[in-house]
Amino acid sequence: MSMVQEFKEFAMKGNVMDLAVGVIIGGAFGKIVDSIVGDLIMPFIAWTMGGKLDFSGMFVLLGKVPEGTATTYDALKKAQVPMFAYGNFITILINFIILAFIIFIMVKQVNRLRKEEPPAAPAEPAEDVLLLREIRDSLKK
Repeated sequence: MSMVQEFKEFAMKGNVMDLAVGVIIGGAFGKIVDSIVGDLIMPFIAWTMGGKLDFSGMFVLLGKVPEGTATTYDALKKAQVPMFAYGNFITILINFIILAFIIFIMVKQVNRLRKEEPPAAPAEPAEDVLLLREIRDSLKK
């Protein structure tokens, strides 16, 4: 079998196509979660903490800032100034937690909706087993 035929057979399997669809939908779903966190959750957290708190702008400088460079996260990142950006990490962590929770709920619902197969009816015992049971029962008498 040539490598092209082997690859075609592999790529056309159902699992590979399902995985490809899942990755594409997951990418789009990730953008939705980013928007939920950035546009809904983080502003609410900032409001409850009493101000305009932007987690992505929280960082500790680890190097010198070039003259004329703004001290915002984006400007420092563009200037490649070393910094410990813990606020950005917090935002990404919240994104992950929300995404993981939503996926957990979805998988739980899918598993709940799947039809459970009825238990198989017990098979009729073999003839020799029936004969041995008769012998056992007759010896007990």
